[in-house]
Amino acid sequence: MLWSLLKVLIFIAIVAGLAFGVGYLTEMNEVALLTVAGREFTLTPLVAIVLALVLLLSVWLLFRAVGLIVATLRFLNGDETAISRYFNRRAERKGFEALAEGMMALAAGEGRLAIRKAERAEKYLQRPELTKLVLAQGAEMAGDPALAAKTYKALVADDRTRFVGVRGLMKQKLDAGDTDTAMKLAEKALTLRPKNEEVQTTLLQLQARHEDWAGARATLAKALKAGNVPRDLHKRRDAVLALAHARDAMAEGKIAVATRDANEANRLAPSLVPAAAMAARLAIAEKKPRVATKILKSAWSTEPHPDLAAAFAEIAPNETPNERLKRFRPLLAMHSGNPETKLLEAELQIAREDFPAARRALGDLAETHPSARSLTLMAAIERGEGSEDRVVRAWLARAVTASRGPQWTCGKCGHVHAEWRPICANCESFDTLSWQEAPQSEAALAGPAQMLPLIVGALEDKSEEVVEDADTVEVEPAPVSQDAAEEPAPQDSTGNGEDRAPAEATR
Repeated sequence: MLWSLLKVLIFIAIVAGLAFGVGYLTEMNEVALLTVAGREFTLTPLVAIVLALVLLLSVWLLFRAVGLIVATLRFLNGDETAISRYFNRRAERKGFEALAEGMMALAAGEGRLAIRKAERAEKYLQRPELTKLVLAQGAEMAGDPALAAKTYKALVADDRTRFVGVRGLMKQKLDAGDTDTAMKLAEKALTLRPKNEEVQTTLLQLQARHEDWAGARATLAKALKAGNVPRDLHKRRDAVLALAHARDAMAEGKIAVATRDANEANRLAPSLVPAAAMAARLAIAEKKPRVATKILKSAWSTEPHPDLAAAFAEIAPNETPNERLKRFRPLLAMHSGNPETKLLEAELQIAREDFPAARRALGDLAETHPSARSLTLMAAIERGEGSEDRVVRAWLARAVTASRGPQWTCGKCGHVHAEWRPICANCESFDTLSWQEAPQSEAALAGPAQMLPLIVGALEDKSEEVVEDADTVEVEPAPVSQDAAEEPAPQDSTGNGEDRAPAEATR
């Protein structure tokens, strides 16, 4: 401030001096006398102008020299100056170039190069929120988890990068299989960013794995509030969590809690078969058959399922086959063309021993969409109608290599489960099981297919031809040695002296 004021005053003085000099030059004649230190100098107007210009140039150079000295002193003192700005711009340019090269190295999968470029960028930029993130990702890519963890911890120490650091540590713990620590870090990350969709999904998965159903429902509610989950998906997943909690409560003997949660799960998702079956069975246990019937009919109207039919049969376990068929008629009337409905009616007719009706109920399902269940039912129908064993074995043999039909299959990894679970037993994914037909590999069917000749008797037709021709073929007697001929024929237990050799040969 003082230096600027001083430069203004000097500039005014120079302007005033120039004005005085110009006025003096205009008043002088051809020459002027200038006395300096007792010496006289004769000046012409041209020489005076040149001297004035030289004086101005000298003053300007003096100012520049003084400014350079002051800037140098300020630069050495750490103050911002033109020199420092020049070097800062140069360092910033090099830093961003190194950062860009590091990001390109990450995209190319070159972890070590990304680390070197990130360290170089950190040296020039002093921007840890940018460079340390590239450094951590490069360390993960290069297989150096220790460096990655160290970098993420450094990010946690900064308020601007705390969420990024916590999230990075969470993913590291997930990769290492430490789900307990990962869940705590996910909770911390969700506190920092309550609307982050990735953290919400991760925390929900971890809470479900640890069977923290109440915590998972709270996380799911936050996801709905943040708009990260559609309402229909939220209702289904909330129903799954309520059903899982009901199962645990049932295992612990808390019938009231189990009933409440099962009914809530059935209310939220009427098409969730396990919820409907459990709610119906709890109603049966409470001697409420009408409530159970209503629940099962509502679920069956959405999609027929064998678990629903099994629970419906439990409403009256001691009824006769005719009474059961009559009670099942309302279910059979719904979705009459559904394969599950056809299979159910065929089973009910087989229980009544009305095999022609069972064949009509099954229709052409065994041919158009063969499964182990439909083919087994055909074998039972053939047996009930008195068909030959060869026909029955043929149906059973086809059932060996046929599809198992719809099963509880994980939509993520394809693992097949014997019963419904909220978590896949193989990949531990949440709410990925659905009732669908699992694909069968050719390798899985190679063994059973090779055994078909043993099961069916593929050469049975040829065997029948051999049996038919056996009556026309004359069998020559085997040569008998002289010693054997001289021995008496063995007698049977009745004392008859008949020879057993022909009988043994015909056998």
